[in-house]
Amino acid sequence: MKYYDREKELSTLRAIKELSLATGQFTVVTGRRRIGKTQLLLKAFENENHLYFFVSKKSEVLLCKDFQVEIEKKLGVPILGEVNSVAAILEYLIQYAKQQSITLIIDEFQEFMHINPSIFSDLQKVWDLNQKQSKINLIVSGSVISMMYHIFQNHKEPLFGRANHTLHIKPFETSVLKEILSDYSPNYKPDDLLALYSFTGGVAKYVQILMDNKAFTKDAMIKYLISENSILINEAKNILIEEFGKEYGTYFSILSELAQGRNRRSEIESSLQKDIGGYLTKLEKDFNLIKRNIPILSKTSENKNLKYILEDNFFIFWFRFIFKYMHIIEIGAYEQLQRIVLRDFETYSGLMLEKYYRTKAIEAKQYTKVGNYWNRTGTIEIDFIAINEIDKNITFADVKRNPRRIKIEQLQEQSILLLQEYKEFSDYKKAFIGWSLEDL
Repeated sequence: MKYYDREKELSTLRAIKELSLATGQFTVVTGRRRIGKTQLLLKAFENENHLYFFVSKKSEVLLCKDFQVEIEKKLGVPILGEVNSVAAILEYLIQYAKQQSITLIIDEFQEFMHINPSIFSDLQKVWDLNQKQSKINLIVSGSVISMMYHIFQNHKEPLFGRANHTLHIKPFETSVLKEILSDYSPNYKPDDLLALYSFTGGVAKYVQILMDNKAFTKDAMIKYLISENSILINEAKNILIEEFGKEYGTYFSILSELAQGRNRRSEIESSLQKDIGGYLTKLEKDFNLIKRNIPILSKTSENKNLKYILEDNFFIFWFRFIFKYMHIIEIGAYEQLQRIVLRDFETYSGLMLEKYYRTKAIEAKQYTKVGNYWNRTGTIEIDFIAINEIDKNITFADVKRNPRRIKIEQLQEQSILLLQEYKEFSDYKKAFIGWSLEDL
């Protein structure tokens, strides 16, 4: 698959490189696994010499040998003698960069925590002493969000406050997904685009896997995802067990409940028969996997109408269909599970369609608030509300897969009832829209 998007991130990385010609720059790049961090960094510096260190799960001595080979290959400068310390190699490069500017990329940086945590304090010391004189462009990348947060955001850690720049790599936007699918399947149907968004959430590697396997239609995507040859069957488990550690079972149960649509704390605790307050906090604050969702016009995040939502589309799909029906996968009845996904896709994708339009509105950057609304009694439920507090306009939308199910009059009636409670919007220009699958 050709390289898509990331123009803004590439521009930022190249601008930081220019700054490093005067004084050392330390950039932290984060993002979930498979999002495309490594490819982004290699693309940014593909036309200039750079060092790329991958921190694999091996001993420090073996890592040093790997790093020495890379240094000698790229810089043509042999490091004399046997070096068994990563800290010594980093100090050597920072000192070297006082004479010659270099870009150093360290991928999966958080793995040093398992290999030798003292590397962080050693790097802090050499960085503090030499950063201003060194022309090094140091970039560290990590996929285990909780560990990267701990290394750089915990004020008790040695590298706290050392980074000059932080880039968080996000999924492809909806417009990029349309571009990719158009390139591979010019005659795609709206359901195919919605399926690509629903299953991948714009995560670059997942999109590439589907395109490489010629899974351009909804049915073909489901057939690949739920198959013996799919490398994504165990994907969420492999990613999240490392994040969660020994308590992954409880976290998996909570995420499964959210994926099934049980998104109030009381509902989940009733189902699991367990207090989950601490787990929800960590899922939200430490792992960045869930977020609090309150009706868009509500005044406080402590609203009694609070719901929790699982953010990542692929994880929603995985917990909704693969984790729930793992017993079917274990006996190899893949076709039976494919039938279940196809059976439930209309309901499942209806919620994803609402999320697609909210995501698209956020990407457009024309509003100051985007969300949805519901009240506790269930008498008012609006799929989409977008507000521009500067231009004073508000848009309400009814989102349905089938355009015949869109009810503009009902939308207007509910919106009027809602605005009677929030009178600060009474003088706003109002628009009422219906969006369906056909509008993708």
